Amino acid sequence: MAKKVAANGSSATRQNAPTAASDESPTLAERFFFDNNGYLVLEEFLDADHVTALLHALHRVIQRRRQLQEQGLPQTGMTNIMGAESTRIFYILDDDPLFLEMLDSPAIWPYVTGLLNTRPHHHASDAILEHGRDLLGRSMGWHIDGIDEGFRNLGAPIPLLQLKIGYYLTDMTQPGQGNLCVLPGSHKTASAPDREDLQRWGSSAGVTEICAPAGTAILFHNALLHSAGPFTREEGQRSMLYYAYEHPWMIASQEHWGYPSQFYNSLSPDRRKLFHGFLFDPPEQRWG
Repeated sequence: MAKKVAANGSSATRQNAPTAASDESPTLAERFFFDNNGYLVLEEFLDADHVTALLHALHRVIQRRRQLQEQGLPQTGMTNIMGAESTRIFYILDDDPLFLEMLDSPAIWPYVTGLLNTRPHHHASDAILEHGRDLLGRSMGWHIDGIDEGFRNLGAPIPLLQLKIGYYLTDMTQPGQGNLCVLPGSHKTASAPDREDLQRWGSSAGVTEICAPAGTAILFHNALLHSAGPFTREEGQRSMLYYAYEHPWMIASQEHWGYPSQFYNSLSPDRRKLFHGFLFDPPEQRWG
């Protein structure tokens, strides 16, 4: 079975949790764990009131998105309806102000700039609301992130080109409710297992299932093999927000073309720096 994981990749007893080396974020211990394992778990990173507000916003937005999708009306991003209630939505930054605020939250920003780039750009955003009663028995969907089969054409090991951050908005301390699953250290490999091997492994062979409470932030490397886990009971629920960041010289996401001009015009000067300069009229310099 998959190993159950708590904060910073430790076991549920936290016996192996890294010890913070300083007050700066990310700490040396966090950097070491991320570099070696390809992911980092920051348990209860968001406070309870913030999580509640984000969860309420997510339910409102998904209800509106599903209505637009079912009526065939235009919307900024894509909406993937997976059942009576389960839904995944993409391009969420203009769906609710709370979602845009999460993009450059002061709490997470030292991790983004410290692990990826001092001048990162936004890459992509999406949100997930899943219910076990819709998705019992689904198989694993192992993959790495990035174009061209996850940047594998660049050689091995695949460099850190995108940093992805997921936020648990519901309690995920128990396994079997769609928890994120990862293969620690897989971002450093020179070769990839084939799809048959991955499906045969299922939730074993060193797989780590991220079990953590609401408000937890999960950061991972683009080349880390990961998958949503299985649902083993109908009452299981998975609610998440995802944000991905890239280097300023990359142009890898069509999400940047998806937002209307009024969205970009409403951004603050500092927030505009998180987007490619050619999106603005007139274009803006992003290297100086």
